[in-house]
Amino acid sequence: MIIVTREEVEQYRTELADEASALSALDMLEDCEGNLEDAAIALGLRVGQEPDRSEDWLDGLAKRWRAFVCQTGIKESLQSGSIATAVKLLAAESTMPDVLALPVVLYVVKTGVEEFCKPLQEKL
Repeated sequence: MIIVTREEVEQYRTELADEASALSALDMLEDCEGNLEDAAIALGLRVGQEPDRSEDWLDGLAKRWRAFVCQTGIKESLQSGSIATAVKLLAAESTMPDVLALPVVLYVVKTGVEEFCKPLQEKL
């Protein structure tokens, strides 16, 4: 279970002040007491997704968008600590519902950008 602290939420709220969908995601994260998985599922339900399980749904969602997240612009933004840029790029360059971009980005940050992107760098 990944927990985002109240302090982190406030930091992200400041950084994402001009992103309405990200602010909505942060509101849901607060409602879920910082539980990123619960917030992602609630947001997914809100936009018509049908989470098929209550554990690891966010992991599966993030992995489906790994190719977008690990492309140069987004990955570099995450590595430099710019959550806002990564959220904007992911929302703009994918068909993912905007409100889910923040939970996916936070999941990648919390699990480690390099570790998350590593499977794309491995050769079969």
